[in-house]
Amino acid sequence: MKKLLFSTLFSLALTSVFAQPTNAIRRGPPPMTLSPDIEAGRMVTFRLRAPRAQEVSVNGQWPNGRAAMSKDSNSVWSVTVGPVEPGVWEYSFQVDGLTMIDPGNSMIKPMRLPVTSILQIRGEPPLLWDFQDVPHGTVHEHTYFSKSLGRMRAFDVYTPPNYEHEPDKKFPVLYLQHGSGDNQMTWTVHGKANWILDNLIAQGRAEPMIIVMMDGHAVRPGMGTNGPPLDQNTKLFERDLLEDVMPFAEQEYRVKGGAANRAIVGLSMGGGQSLTIGLNHPDLFAWIGGFSSAAPSDDAIASALNDPAINQKLKLLWVGDGKDDFLRKRNEDFIATLKAHNIQYQWHLSEGGHTWPVWRNYLIELTPKLFR
Repeated sequence: MKKLLFSTLFSLALTSVFAQPTNAIRRGPPPMTLSPDIEAGRMVTFRLRAPRAQEVSVNGQWPNGRAAMSKDSNSVWSVTVGPVEPGVWEYSFQVDGLTMIDPGNSMIKPMRLPVTSILQIRGEPPLLWDFQDVPHGTVHEHTYFSKSLGRMRAFDVYTPPNYEHEPDKKFPVLYLQHGSGDNQMTWTVHGKANWILDNLIAQGRAEPMIIVMMDGHAVRPGMGTNGPPLDQNTKLFERDLLEDVMPFAEQEYRVKGGAANRAIVGLSMGGGQSLTIGLNHPDLFAWIGGFSSAAPSDDAIASALNDPAINQKLKLLWVGDGKDDFLRKRNEDFIATLKAHNIQYQWHLSEGGHTWPVWRNYLIELTPKLFR
């Protein structure tokens, strides 16, 4: 039925295009400028048509990523930068002080307030977050009514390669969380979690697994001038996870039961959520990870700190942070707390700051350790 519907819509689209008279007057905005334009030697040209702008620049995540743009006679601002190292990079335009996406680029980082475009430079040979010629999984999008929160919500699910062709096989599940300001799509669209897992599975380095990615903002947008306290958001998120999403996911997908087959991992805000929920529920999650986490307070995980059997319940507690991350001390304090209570952990201090290039590498390092 889906194939028939797609075929019908595609045929209608073609009919609409070719039925127009050849002398039809085209109306609308001027043609979109090509941006970003990736050229030989990993040189990249950015363009923006802005006739009335006085000052335009590009601000990229790559080293020395800020560059002023100049305007030509057609009111197109442009600059060529590089060579840009292979990777998945964020960038924005600054137009007379306004931060905005690149309107010529359909790849936009999923965010609550989107202002960031994506530039991906493939590696040679391809990197683990690049699309490669291997079997690929599927990303499913779900909209649901959260009974625990009383409103519509959304989450995404990655199923591994051949999931649809192995109807009797069950899989472990990873609940993977984003950071503040992002949403349930960020780990796949920008983090490339699905391609990373496809490639790791193809290399035999990671177990095939299902990944559930929720919207970590459980509190309705706009509540409070500076947003709700983080612990309030975590409590509401926990209710939504345990009462709505987990039951739905484990009913609709072929998920193995038991804590040994569940992991909960996140970055920044999502890292704090994952560490808090995971340590408070070792009966549900035996694998816990935090990347550059807004690490929980001692009071938030008191049950784990006072549990003499916590090390027997957990198979892995993995914590990582960058040397230049603004949350480094908070994570080091968290590690000191774990050590003082004789809770076993793996601590990874890497180069880098509070950025997605760091977190993609953490996912590559952590997922091969899960469910083994």
